[in-house]
Amino acid sequence: MAVTVLIPTALQKFTNDQATIECNGSNITELLNSLETSCPGIKARLCDEEGKPRRFLNFYVNSEDIRFLEGPQTSLSDGDEVSIVPAVAGG
Repeated sequence: MAVTVLIPTALQKFTNDQATIECNGSNITELLNSLETSCPGIKARLCDEEGKPRRFLNFYVNSEDIRFLEGPQTSLSDGDEVSIVPAVAGG
């Protein structure tokens, strides 16, 4: 099943400057593993040492925040769009 992943500019050095990547996976965890296979080194930027998404990154499946779904176990379907959005803070 093909899922489109939207890559933030800061991580596009791992994707040969591509803003979108097609990957496979039945959930976010599998998708991140697939993304690492296609773009070596990117998973370390997206996940902590335990393999969980880093807290300063937000992952959205079709505009829905995975924190309000099933987290890394959020199911994916063919044609879904996953956005990786760095958290923004300021004062």
